[in-house]
Amino acid sequence: MKNPSAANHRKGTGRQVSFIISDKRKPNYTDWMKRRVDSDVGKQIYSHRMSVVEPVFGNIGTTKKLNRFSLRGKAKVQGQWQLYCMVHNIEKVLNYGDIAA
Repeated sequence: MKNPSAANHRKGTGRQVSFIISDKRKPNYTDWMKRRVDSDVGKQIYSHRMSVVEPVFGNIGTTKKLNRFSLRGKAKVQGQWQLYCMVHNIEKVLNYGDIAA
């Protein structure tokens, strides 16, 4: 780039990469998923996911610092994940339990 710092600001004046996909190839699972997410129903479902599911992952990842598991093996990792989820749910009950009751 002539001016590498141009890619660092939010106006988007940096370079953009695009790929030309030929029409001759068969559609794959990525194309299928793009079509589903871009549909009206898909947009509605995805917007609901963004407000319901993603904050949980953000809380566990950022606030509780779970960026990687410290155990090995599927059963142990599942146990560690369930422990973090349990802590998240207990915090929700402590913070918002009065509202639901």
